Amino acid sequence: MTTLNSEKVFRDPILGFIHVDDSIILDLINSHEMQRLRRIKHLGVANSVFHGGEQSRFQHSLGVYEISRRMIQALDDNEKFANERHWDHENDLLVQAAALLHDVGHGAYSHTFEHLFDTVHEQFTQKIIVDPSTEVNAILKTVSNDFPERVAAVIGKSYPDKRVVQLISSQLDADRMDYLLRDAYYTGAEYGRYDIERILRLMRPIKDGFAFDIAGVHSIEDYVISRYQMYLQVYFHPVSRGMEVVLENLLIRAQDIFDKDPDNPIFFPIIRPIFALKNKIDIQDYISLDDSVFNTAFNIWQKVDDKILADLSKRFLDRKPLKSIVLNEKTKDLIPSLRKKIKDRGFDPKYYTGENDATDLPYESYSPKTGEEGIKFVYPDGQQVELSKLSPLVEAINGKESIDRRFFFPREMLSNPEINQLYLKYKKTY
Repeated sequence: MTTLNSEKVFRDPILGFIHVDDSIILDLINSHEMQRLRRIKHLGVANSVFHGGEQSRFQHSLGVYEISRRMIQALDDNEKFANERHWDHENDLLVQAAALLHDVGHGAYSHTFEHLFDTVHEQFTQKIIVDPSTEVNAILKTVSNDFPERVAAVIGKSYPDKRVVQLISSQLDADRMDYLLRDAYYTGAEYGRYDIERILRLMRPIKDGFAFDIAGVHSIEDYVISRYQMYLQVYFHPVSRGMEVVLENLLIRAQDIFDKDPDNPIFFPIIRPIFALKNKIDIQDYISLDDSVFNTAFNIWQKVDDKILADLSKRFLDRKPLKSIVLNEKTKDLIPSLRKKIKDRGFDPKYYTGENDATDLPYESYSPKTGEEGIKFVYPDGQQVELSKLSPLVEAINGKESIDRRFFFPREMLSNPEINQLYLKYKKTY
C-alpha cells in the first residue's frame, strides 16, 4: 500500500467520516469510471415513492469501501481472541479496492436497464476493471500487472482466498451493511437501521473467514430482520415497481423503433450503441451512459411523432406509474380478460401492461447452489454455531423466499368499475 502524506477524509451522513490513507484508493475514487457513479441513482426509480431516495451509486461505493476498511481493522483488533493469526494484511488493499469498485459497472437506472439490455452489472464491473482502456485498470496496474484481474476475481467470487471474498460478498458483507443503513436514512424507513458499531466490535477472525462473538446474536438478528423489512417495505414497493414497468416498456418501445429504423434521429449518437449492440457494446460507449443521458432522451422522446413512445416518456417524467394487482391463484386466470379490456380501451398490452416478480431470500443457513454458509458465531472455547440455531426469529425466515408477483396496467382502467373493484381487493399483499 502507498500511504498518502496526510489522510484524506470525506464527511458522510451514514458513517460519519470515510478515511483514505492510500494513494491507490484516492486515485480510484477520482477516476473517470468512479465519478460516473455520481450520475446513477442507487435506488433507481424508488425516489418516485421515497422522495429522499436520491443517493448515488458513488455514495454507496464509498460507504462499502469504508465499512470494508473498518471490518479489516476489527479483525485486526480482535485477533487476540483467535488461537492463531488468520488475516493477512497483504490482502487489505485488494479488499478495499474490490469494495470501492464493486458497483462500477452498474448501468443507468440500475436493474431495469440491466434486465432489458442483458448487461449484468457484475460482468460489466469486471470488464471495466480488466479493460486496458479504462483509468481504473491503469491505476490498479500500478500495484502489479495482475492486480486488476485479482480485484475482478474477488468481485466475481472466484478468488481462491474465500476470506477476502466473504468481506465483499456474503450474508453479512460490507455491501449489505452499507446499503441497508444508507437506504433507510435517505428513504426515512426506520426499520432498516441496526447497530453497525456493535457488529464490528464483535467480529472475530476464524480460519475460513470471520464470525461473531456469541454476545452479538441479538445485534446480528436485528440486522437480518432489518434487511427482511427493507425488502418488503422499500425495495418491493408496488408504486416504485409500477414506475419500473413504465421505464422498461418505454425502452422496449424505443428498441422496437430502433430495430425498424436504426438511423432514426431520435437515437442520438451517445445512446445508439446500446440499442444496436446491447451487452456487446464497447466498454467506453457503455461508460458514457448514465441516468442523465437517458433523462435527456426521455425529454426529447415525449415530443416525437410516435404516440406510444411519447406517451410513455411523459408518464415516466411526470411520475405516472402503472397500477397493479397481486398475481395469485385467484387473479391469474383473469389476466387474459384484463389484457383484452385494456386493448379494447386503446392501449397496446405489450407497452401498457407488465408482470413483475419481486423476490428475496432474507437468510439461508446454507446455500446448496453456491456452497455459501450462514452467519457464524463463536464461543470462548472456539466452538462455532450458525445463527438460525440461536435465533428463533431468524429460523422462522431461514430459507424462505419472499415473493410478490404483480400485474401492472394503466391507471385509466380504474374508471372501469369491474377493474376498480379488482384493484381495491388485490392491490396490497402486506
